[in-house]
Amino acid sequence: MNLYFRLLLLALRTRVARARPGRRTSLWDETTTSFRVTLTDLDPLRHVNNGKYLSLLDLGRFDLLTRSGFWQAATRRGWYAVVAAQTITYKRSLTLGQRFALRTRVLAMDERSVYMEQTFVRRDAVVARAVVQARFLHRDGGHVTPSELLAVTGPSPRDLSAPDWVRDWADAVRISSGAR
Repeated sequence: MNLYFRLLLLALRTRVARARPGRRTSLWDETTTSFRVTLTDLDPLRHVNNGKYLSLLDLGRFDLLTRSGFWQAATRRGWYAVVAAQTITYKRSLTLGQRFALRTRVLAMDERSVYMEQTFVRRDAVVARAVVQARFLHRDGGHVTPSELLAVTGPSPRDLSAPDWVRDWADAVRISSGAR
């Protein structure tokens, strides 16, 4: 329930931010989403539960996609996003009442996936960092190609080639469709 409340608040904040005049957020920008640790985020050791981080990553990606207008454009085309793989490394703990930010940006793209880097930050110190491999799919089947995606977003202002370590990681975690 806590995430639904946060999602509602985030959607309202995004709507207000998009209505303000000025520079519009692009899918290629980094967004910062602010949070505060609540009681329902904690595990028995009284720090943010590792599973909660993954749920907060969803909210950070939602924030980037909605603030850039890509969510609405994708929905009109019958596209939706799925997480294919993710990895996260924890450096520090977050405890009750602490404020923190989640920075989200598109890291790279290849023929199948979009890779996003998401970093939890508290007082300019990295708390945790994740890399998420997402795929955009058509409701009627198949995946969204990079050219289809770029036709909606416009070209990226930077090179979106996946670094070697991202390609190596994606290859290492890929699951074959066979049962073995």
